[in-house]
Amino acid sequence: MTSAYLHGYDARENRRLQDQASTLAELLHRDTAYPEGSSVLEAGCGVGAQTVTLASNSPKALITSIDLSEASLVEAGKAVQGAGINNVTLRQADIFHLPFPTGSFDHVFVCFVLEHLARPVEALRALKCVLKPGGTITVIEGDHGSAYFYPDSDYARRAVRCQVELQARAGGNALIGRALYPLLKEAGFGELRVSPRMVYVDASKPDLVEGFTRKTFTAMIEGIRKSSLESGIMSEADFDRGIADLYRTAAADGVFCYTFFKAFAVNTRGNA
Repeated sequence: MTSAYLHGYDARENRRLQDQASTLAELLHRDTAYPEGSSVLEAGCGVGAQTVTLASNSPKALITSIDLSEASLVEAGKAVQGAGINNVTLRQADIFHLPFPTGSFDHVFVCFVLEHLARPVEALRALKCVLKPGGTITVIEGDHGSAYFYPDSDYARRAVRCQVELQARAGGNALIGRALYPLLKEAGFGELRVSPRMVYVDASKPDLVEGFTRKTFTAMIEGIRKSSLESGIMSEADFDRGIADLYRTAAADGVFCYTFFKAFAVNTRGNA
């Protein structure tokens, strides 16, 4: 039910995730804050890249952050401790087999998790079971089909499609952002709202040029070089040209755009 994490768990990927989280904190988290005393489940916290911002924005909420990977939880613990966060409990758990009673949480937060799951609706239904009636779920996902750039490059677009194809072969969906509304509706949630969060980058935004174009998106595609070549999706020369062209979009005359999707929904039907 869970696909393998395509990018692995090495130090390089850990840094990329942290760079992504800090760069996108305002865009993705500015309208998420939970009240004092509320119980929040962060499902799939990974290395804690999003956990620090989530907890910092809701310092008096009680946050339980879970992940299947013990190694990731170790890194999450370091991130939380390093940020001086004291309202987070880390726990190893499987989204599909949650160790919590029905209706345990006031809110659920899920970020960059559904894209890695072979059965996202089943995961959402499992999360709905531990959410109180009237409780909320917030889901954030990207959509690699939304990436476009200047100068345009067929090689760069093909390199991005390698990521989409490899993730699909692993059982995930790198285009899942566009599907959040129907997925949440199928899972039984109500009062659905989905908003696109576009990252637009040009040379007038040097922090985004470095933090997003170079260190987040292009670094992610570059990280699948070995898998892409071994799979035969692209030749070595073509893939390397695609990466070079992606880095080219970070030049003084370059432009890069990408859209994330943030969904908000309510458990209007209870836990049945």
